[in-house]
Amino acid sequence: MRIATWNVNSVRARTDRIIDWLERSDVDVLAMQETKCKDAQFPFERFQEIGYEVAHVGLSQWNGVAIASRVGLEDVQIGFEDQPGFTKDPEAEQIREARAIGATCGGVRVWSLYVPNGRELDDPHYEYKLNWLAKLRDDAEGWLKKNPDQQIALVGDWNVAPTDEDIWDPAVFEGKTHTSPAERAAFDAFITSGFADVVRPHTPGPGVYTYWDYTQLRFPKKQGMRIDFILGSPAFAARVESAEIDREERKGKGASDHAPVIVTLGA
Repeated sequence: MRIATWNVNSVRARTDRIIDWLERSDVDVLAMQETKCKDAQFPFERFQEIGYEVAHVGLSQWNGVAIASRVGLEDVQIGFEDQPGFTKDPEAEQIREARAIGATCGGVRVWSLYVPNGRELDDPHYEYKLNWLAKLRDDAEGWLKKNPDQQIALVGDWNVAPTDEDIWDPAVFEGKTHTSPAERAAFDAFITSGFADVVRPHTPGPGVYTYWDYTQLRFPKKQGMRIDFILGSPAFAARVESAEIDREERKGKGASDHAPVIVTLGA
């Protein structure tokens, strides 16, 4: 079975490209982030035409996550149990954004995750990001404790570069989000809890990225970041035979600013 994650940066703008990629890639499950549409606007029919069921949650033109599967789509859950919300006004009711959706696909519990950006280190969104990651970690750790043999894949755009190898120039990111000690500690907490970065062993070394900003021609300059990850429970990690980052899909007119990340599982 092949499982992929891809921040598509608007599913409606890139429907043809996504469908074409699915037909070429032989991926069984695709987790998508930043779909940027409400549920009623999602192009479900296009995916169904090529044999994929889709679960999606989108509340506005921002955020949005989905899972497309041709190996079953069961027990769909919108948001994890303790997922926090966000609002700029501390007195207002927090809104739980469309940033997480889970489903069981071919025996694997897949979570499509779009971690908050954080914006700036002194922005309330940064504290929201850290809290969001902490709550997800607590819940995920609980899932493992309840069933250590469960196959769980936490996949998506984490908006964290865990090490200096994951960014093109550490000096550029000093004092900014994505590389701060607190964010890196929040990411590492998942590893401590028993999840493994199952892609890194198959894509080692510096210069291996999943995201290149549209501005200042970052892609041709090879100025990227690795912020899209597949973290697997021990039972899931044991099945991983190979992994890849489809850098070719970042090329060309109309590409997303992220590349798909894929793992292949054995029996």
